[in-house]
Amino acid sequence: MTTLIPNRFLFDIEFPLAYRKKLPRLDGKLQDWTDEYLLPTLSQLDGKADFGQVWACWNEKGLAFACQVEGKKRALVCDPKRYWAGDNLRICTDMRDARANRRATKYCQQFFLLPTGGGGKKNKPAAGTAQIKRAKEHAPSILNERIEIASSIRKTGYSMEAIIPAGCLSGFDPEQHHRIGLYYILEDREWGQQYVTIGDDLNWHIDPSTWPTVVLEKP
Repeated sequence: MTTLIPNRFLFDIEFPLAYRKKLPRLDGKLQDWTDEYLLPTLSQLDGKADFGQVWACWNEKGLAFACQVEGKKRALVCDPKRYWAGDNLRICTDMRDARANRRATKYCQQFFLLPTGGGGKKNKPAAGTAQIKRAKEHAPSILNERIEIASSIRKTGYSMEAIIPAGCLSGFDPEQHHRIGLYYILEDREWGQQYVTIGDDLNWHIDPSTWPTVVLEKP
């Protein structure tokens, strides 16, 4: 029997986001990440298993993310022009955590991170932003090059990490607004999708009220 409404959708999900005095050094190998920064996984509530791990942390300079996927048998397929069609990690943020809003405001953004597909030879990691559909107002545009990213690719998987600088986060103000909306979806051509709340069928890419709340831990 197919569950029409995921169990995770029935909860208001909230969790802390760890503060880190110095953001990690980016080399794609994840040596600077520990379990302290792992984002919670709630797939089990819907009878699913995770295929990857996702980490995150913050400080006054911005947000940092990392992910790792193992057990792959196929080569990665990533294209910044079609970032949604291959292997990717997407992050959505709402710097005002307006959970009552069904449409994005200027404080809401979507970022995509790709382990490969960038550069002149299409073999470098790539990052960028995408407008949120049906938004009341879009966040100011930023240069993709401002997002720092690194990856390490192996035959059986990859690891990737990125820093989104504070200046790229519309409305980032941790002193006045320490509760923010934060959503991620990890997509893999072999494994499918891994997300913390809902998938495509319930319009996470349109409706910021479906994103979890994270509380920025104090320094």
